[in-house]
Amino acid sequence: MTVESEQISNFLGLDVPDVNVIRSCVHCGFCLPSCPTYRLTKRERSSPRGRIWLMNQVSIGNLELLDPIFEEEMSLCLNCRACEAVCPSGVKYGEILEASRAQIETHRETPLKDRVVRGLAFNVLFGDMKRFRVASHALKFYQRSGVQRVVRGSKLLNLVGLGEAEQMMPELSERFMVPHGETIPAIGAQRGHVALFTGCIMSTAYAGVHESTIRVLTRNGFDVTLVAEQGCCGALHVHAGEPEGGRRLARQNIDAFERVHYDAIIINSAGCGAALKEYGHLLKDDPKYAERAAAFSAKMKDVVEFLGNEGLSSTPGSLKWTVTYQEPCHLAHAQRVTKQPRSLLAAIPDLTLVEMPESSLCCGSAGIYNLIQPEMSSALLERKLDNALSTGAEAIVSANPGCMLQIASGLRARGDRRPVIHLIELLDRAYAAADASDRAPSLAAD
Repeated sequence: MTVESEQISNFLGLDVPDVNVIRSCVHCGFCLPSCPTYRLTKRERSSPRGRIWLMNQVSIGNLELLDPIFEEEMSLCLNCRACEAVCPSGVKYGEILEASRAQIETHRETPLKDRVVRGLAFNVLFGDMKRFRVASHALKFYQRSGVQRVVRGSKLLNLVGLGEAEQMMPELSERFMVPHGETIPAIGAQRGHVALFTGCIMSTAYAGVHESTIRVLTRNGFDVTLVAEQGCCGALHVHAGEPEGGRRLARQNIDAFERVHYDAIIINSAGCGAALKEYGHLLKDDPKYAERAAAFSAKMKDVVEFLGNEGLSSTPGSLKWTVTYQEPCHLAHAQRVTKQPRSLLAAIPDLTLVEMPESSLCCGSAGIYNLIQPEMSSALLERKLDNALSTGAEAIVSANPGCMLQIASGLRARGDRRPVIHLIELLDRAYAAADASDRAPSLAAD
């Protein structure tokens, strides 16, 4: 049987998993210790090579696309990409997993309720930033008007199965960051000109992280432009088997950022950054956008990666804290950025970093995974919290909003009030400490 005939046996239409990627797996098992679901279940089919075997069985016609086991395993995978980071064969696991999910979503009979929910989420909310901000303002009113307190006290959401999901919602920022094309100039000697990708959740729930990012970048000599007409990165669409929605958003973002030349496009959300760096693959079959997508992705840099590589031109102030670092999966595994976060932490005087056990093991957030696979997510979260708290750190540092939300939620459930802080916010605080030290009156004798 030829590769061509095998490829069309049970995978049909667009977004077919590449049979050559599937067959690049040699089933060596190096991925097993790095896979969160395998480590918890000890079940072969719940490992990367097990799932790839299932994909191959579908591709050659030995297993139905909508076989319950295949559907379950494609959903149970966190897509943390830890397997990719250790794979000696360089298997692009994320690509074939996302394509498999797209195949399932395209060909299964989705219940009306699920179709409505997915349509509202992917097309109405995340598909348009104006609508997303309107919804975010409504959520902010819900959180700050006292309505949330009443609803939580009534336990009504538990009756309809939404209690845990509501608890996971981020607290909206006092003010949102809405890009209009403005540029914030560098402080001192200019080292370059970058654009900031503001995104959706980051610009509403984590606008403070954007403000810290701008202050740190300008402090280190970079002009920062907030590009107008940018939108959601499309990561949630792609991970959930809705690649066409992701492609539509990718084209919009490429159009927006192409208008002016930048040395780099900066992102401070690891999950978004991984998706943005893979626009070249997402749009590889689009003759109008393929090359432009690859050029866009080549300029994309996580802020931690960028500053770690470029170096700090301004010295941070002292922070006498003890912290531990939670590695976001899509920063460490998908983007392979592991040294730069630690070099930036080391640049803060008097800061002590205590490494937690299994720092790169997924915390169980993984986009909306904590909503669709709550049991596995909860088990990974408890393991992460145990590891983090074993360090005795005063604060937990990360570089991804999903990780921060997940860990903060787990700490609240344990009655633990220690902060979870973005690395760039920590660096911003260190610069604020330097400014305060400069303003302090001298105690030297006359």
